[in-house]
Amino acid sequence: MTNSQSAQLVIFGGTGDLALRKLQPALYKLQREGFLNNVCSIIALGRADRSSEDYRELVKTKMREFLPAHFWDDQHWHKFAAKLSYVSLDVNTLKDYHQLSEAIHDHADATTVFYLATASTLYNSICRNLHSIGIVNEHSRVVLEKPLGHDLKSCTDINHEVLQVFPEKNIFRIDHYLGKETVQNLLVLRFGNALFGPLWNSQYIDNIQITVAEDIGVEGRGDFYAKTGALRDMVQNHLLQLLCLVAMEPPANLRADTIRDEKVKVLQALRPITASNVKAKTVRGQYGAGAVNSAPVAAFLDETGFEDSESTETFVALQADVHNWRWEGTPFYLRTGKRLSRRFSEIVVELKKHPFSLFEGDPNDLPNKLVIRLQPEENITLYKVNKKPGLSRQLKLEQVGLNMDADLHDELQAHEAYERLLLDVLEGDQTLFMRRDEVEACWAWVDGIISAWQEAGIKPKTYAAGSMGPNAALALPEKNGRSWHE
Repeated sequence: MTNSQSAQLVIFGGTGDLALRKLQPALYKLQREGFLNNVCSIIALGRADRSSEDYRELVKTKMREFLPAHFWDDQHWHKFAAKLSYVSLDVNTLKDYHQLSEAIHDHADATTVFYLATASTLYNSICRNLHSIGIVNEHSRVVLEKPLGHDLKSCTDINHEVLQVFPEKNIFRIDHYLGKETVQNLLVLRFGNALFGPLWNSQYIDNIQITVAEDIGVEGRGDFYAKTGALRDMVQNHLLQLLCLVAMEPPANLRADTIRDEKVKVLQALRPITASNVKAKTVRGQYGAGAVNSAPVAAFLDETGFEDSESTETFVALQADVHNWRWEGTPFYLRTGKRLSRRFSEIVVELKKHPFSLFEGDPNDLPNKLVIRLQPEENITLYKVNKKPGLSRQLKLEQVGLNMDADLHDELQAHEAYERLLLDVLEGDQTLFMRRDEVEACWAWVDGIISAWQEAGIKPKTYAAGSMGPNAALALPEKNGRSWHE
């Protein structure tokens, strides 16, 4: 933000897990580093009747729980807390918005950012009420959390309603994966290095794997997850966004719409998965009882709060094919799931081996791989083959990793994804946010898979908690002589 601009942030769902665990700590860290000097007010909204002082104590307690101790500073907290206030509001009750209107008009000249940290089913009601009360102007912005809707129709309906109140240039559809340092570095890696640019196509790349694995279960999201499943919850947004960044053509410039134009082209080039190939291209799974990190855990169906969840997948693996000149013949393998053996997210770019090898008898004559790790740590490693040191008369090989990432391990310099994204919202920069046609293209492709599952009668396969999913998922790339990177 420029020095002449000021902003106020209004958080719907201000007492929810997202606001307390992610948003408020991220805002505090931005305040600590001097990035919120032009933010005059942070107004949290919730249904509970409580005072602003009570809310500040709640935020302080949660922040001390979620933030590393070295980030806490009483002086910074007092400056941050002075901006915090709370308004009790039922999002479906128009008269409750009058109190919000009064709070906002205390800073009438500031740009107001409305952050909807609620279920997407409430977005339409919130936007209509904001419009009715007259507190949205041409400079107001709105942040929409994922997943945006439950399918293409509901997503289209939400987009239509929100666009009645906010113009597209002021709508920020957020996916926190796009705020990760290493995801942003992917653009620099691809388009800033002559080493990789010429190799980034099907002539040299054998396959690309994108994995987002979680060792936790559905936690407190049981009712939501039972009706959603892994495909809608994770593939439709996180994994497809990562696929777009890996597969997109070089943009002409770094403007938001230029980059998003290229991402939409990738989504339009995805081959549909239909009833005729869904069994060969996808695997659905649901975790049974097992052990994670040496602790016994219950099966998905044995956890409380679920109804009609026998057909809900907690795991999905699939082969996506991008039908264009760059990627024809290079499969993209995507997988995500809960209660897996460990928590990690990564992109693996596996290069083709030479057509002839001098070392084909050596078990370490392995392909080069570029592994982009997103969590739990963020780094980029290039795996190459080296001569194994020693005086043996025969050359022996070993695979070694070259660490290519910047120093992301200084905890005082490391930034969470929400810090970057919140700062971009305040700056009005949409580069790391999704455009309407982009989100709807994701839903159109995912809806096709769901329809194919229903038509072909594909049910989730049970896998043991603590494994890496059903055996059929392990076999998905192996049918074509490939394997998951482990």
